[in-house]
Amino acid sequence: MFRTLSDTMLAAPQISPDDVARAAAEGITLIVNNRPDDEAPGQPAGAAIQGAAKDAGIDYLAIPVTHAGFSLPQVEAMREAIENNKGKTLAFCRSGTRSTLLWALARVHMGDDPDAVEAAADEAGYSVAPVRSIMDAFHMAQ
Repeated sequence: MFRTLSDTMLAAPQISPDDVARAAAEGITLIVNNRPDDEAPGQPAGAAIQGAAKDAGIDYLAIPVTHAGFSLPQVEAMREAIENNKGKTLAFCRSGTRSTLLWALARVHMGDDPDAVEAAADEAGYSVAPVRSIMDAFHMAQ
């Protein structure tokens, strides 16, 4: 269920509080929730996952991304989370796609090569095609 994007970054579809123990066992030190609460019926509340993370000694951060798209503050928040976490980060949303796209934008915003980021996402089973032009724009601006 957890897909590896890099040595320090994993993406996943919706997790439950019960999945937090597995995350801890895999060395996750930060969980980033990219899913807005109440996006779908039956979805676990962010507060429940946050509580399980706290109990497991894992930091938790919510950077909700709606289907409307991404904003620069969201990219900057993900970048800051990645830069400040000294261990492994697990980001999740409904399918893992939004989390992967936000990670890709943050990595290129940090100076990573867009082709390398795209290859890592592809290897994990995710396509960055929806944000590739933004990745290229970030890259060109550096």
